[in-house]
Amino acid sequence: MSKTIFVSNRLPVTISRSGGRLEYAPSIGGLATGLKSVHEEGESLWVGWCGLPEETLTEREKEKIDRELRDKYHNIPVFLSQEDIDDYYYGFCNRTIWPMFHYFTDEIVYLHPLWQAYRKVNREFFERLGDIIEDGDTIWVHDYQLMLLPQMIREKFPDTSIGFFLHIPFPSYELFRLLPWREEILHGLLGADLIGFHTYDYVRHFLSSVRRILGFEHNLGYLHVGNRMVKADVFPMGIDYDRYHAAHGKRSVQKEKQEVLKKAQGSKLVLSVDRLDYTKGIPARIRAFSELLRSNPQYREKVTMILIVAPSRTEVETYSELLREIEELVGNTNGEHGTIGWMPVWFFYRSFGFESLVAFYSAADVLLVTPLRDGMNLVAKEYVAARADEGGMLVLSETAGAASELGEAVIVNANNIPEVASGLKTALEMPENEKVSRNKVMHKRLRHYNVEFWAGDFLKKLNEVKEKQDYSSLIKVNRRTLEKIVRAKQAAGKRLFLLDYDGTMTGFRGKPEEAKPDRTVTGLLEKFIADDKNTLVIISGRDRDTLQEWFGSLPINLIAGHGMWIRETKGEWKRLELLSNEWKETIRPILEMHTARTPGSFIEEKSYSLAWHYRRCEPELAAVRVNELKDALEDMTSNLNIGLLLGNKVIEIKDTTVNKSRAASIWLNAEEWDFIFAAGDDWTDEDMFNVLPEDAWSVKVGSGISEARFRVDSPDDIRTILKALAERP
Repeated sequence: MSKTIFVSNRLPVTISRSGGRLEYAPSIGGLATGLKSVHEEGESLWVGWCGLPEETLTEREKEKIDRELRDKYHNIPVFLSQEDIDDYYYGFCNRTIWPMFHYFTDEIVYLHPLWQAYRKVNREFFERLGDIIEDGDTIWVHDYQLMLLPQMIREKFPDTSIGFFLHIPFPSYELFRLLPWREEILHGLLGADLIGFHTYDYVRHFLSSVRRILGFEHNLGYLHVGNRMVKADVFPMGIDYDRYHAAHGKRSVQKEKQEVLKKAQGSKLVLSVDRLDYTKGIPARIRAFSELLRSNPQYREKVTMILIVAPSRTEVETYSELLREIEELVGNTNGEHGTIGWMPVWFFYRSFGFESLVAFYSAADVLLVTPLRDGMNLVAKEYVAARADEGGMLVLSETAGAASELGEAVIVNANNIPEVASGLKTALEMPENEKVSRNKVMHKRLRHYNVEFWAGDFLKKLNEVKEKQDYSSLIKVNRRTLEKIVRAKQAAGKRLFLLDYDGTMTGFRGKPEEAKPDRTVTGLLEKFIADDKNTLVIISGRDRDTLQEWFGSLPINLIAGHGMWIRETKGEWKRLELLSNEWKETIRPILEMHTARTPGSFIEEKSYSLAWHYRRCEPELAAVRVNELKDALEDMTSNLNIGLLLGNKVIEIKDTTVNKSRAASIWLNAEEWDFIFAAGDDWTDEDMFNVLPEDAWSVKVGSGISEARFRVDSPDDIRTILKALAERP
């Protein structure tokens, strides 16, 4: 029976020593909470670091930890040495990946030994998993510490479902490209079937990096990696809404809340809760509060800031310096604005338990959350959920992932101190009915999209992707399959053949004089025409004049310009769409510039499209120019009904209302066909494959995922199939 395996850097169980004894306690983090219900349902395991350096444990203790975690918590521990922890976690993870993915370039270090430690620990996680993975299992890997793991699993266990979720931002391509090991990281992630992110921006950055660095294109978030389909999608992480919302009514929480309010002596309370980290923008937050008091003297002795900073990574010099800066700013603010009976900032450098935290949430009039960059920020959601009266107001940085969901909050630029101060003023002075109105909307959203919904949604989507992969898996046409196709054709009365030309019936592309059909091709077509049961349609991206020159003397049906023009047997050409070519004057200069800069490339102008061919270009230069051109064209066409068709060594720009499916449907709907055969080789032909009935014999030329049922390696194979079909009536 298949099982679900969760993998994260740390286990959802915290192990500690007390008086020489090992103690076990459930973790209260968002991930542990979110996956708890799924983990407890059915057969599932959780793999992660046990939390104690391996050299501090005896072999007997390791065996005991392994047994206790497995039997009681369904956890599988990974044992790491102190050196691993220092170089992998505190090193590569937190000195390279963390600052880079949060846009702190001045904090990034590029040290090969740290990268080697990262690879080593990912391998150790894989080896631990290798003992428990079975075919059919679902493995869900979490976060930036384990980005190489999906590909390791994929290589040895191809018959598993693999998901990956990144809990921090994914940076823009311009930043990610700086990473010396960028290809390895991307290949590691692409071992997963589904890659999840908190926001659409992160997905967009990831897909851009994959395309520019590895050259893999995507369609609506689906990437074609070799013969595999990989999906990148958005799954905003929620919180345990009911837990926070219900806690407000607890007697112990209410007692702590009243103690806080009593100490405040009637002051409005601005709350800030974060762990110590330079990405959180805590110094700027203190400066903004000081600016509020400086610009609004009426708030003195009437507004107090509660600043809670949980200790984190204090052994790292950067964090120690940050703590000193925070302490200095708190002292300066209290010194500048404080009075004998009033201290503007209450600073707590420690962690608080769940109930104490909810008490602070309940007491605070405003929560100030202004990270300079944050994957999601669950504190913002917790505050809203804990406000049972739906009062209070959230001031939120636009660079927090939560800002894409909590638009009813006061949204500010965390780097703009006056703007944050103004946002605080807006929140403090907002009428109560407006606060309630805004918060009701956020409450409803958080209640529905809670952490269990997030986990369930991800696993459901992973299952859908696997089903789509299975459905899209192409069967290679062999001798037995060819016999089935021939027999089906022989038994049929009315037969329809839809054939692409370039890349399908011939391997030549580009200039017409190179791709012109030879006698072998025309001879095959003539044999099909001779059988009055056959209806033959050539459906091509070529312009009508070229198709007329090549096939005009034959009584066959022609579709030109991807469906712009049609000609039935030897009739006249008809235009299916009435389009404007005004856009060409904007696009052509861009193509001309890239042609001048890329020796061997050329522009093909068709009636209602432009194509840039680069088959004869030096490959490395072409790879650079293609990415540059795609970026430029996507920006230029984003607000037009103009799309890019990415073929084999060609980029075509055309009106998106024109595609092969509309033209093919004219013949598909004209008769009740007993046999349908279709062949194509690139993305333009997927439109045609999509509208075929399920029993049609559809063949893709080349590798990759397709809506076709079968595949062959080359045009030679297609000609072999067509020859067999033509010679056996």
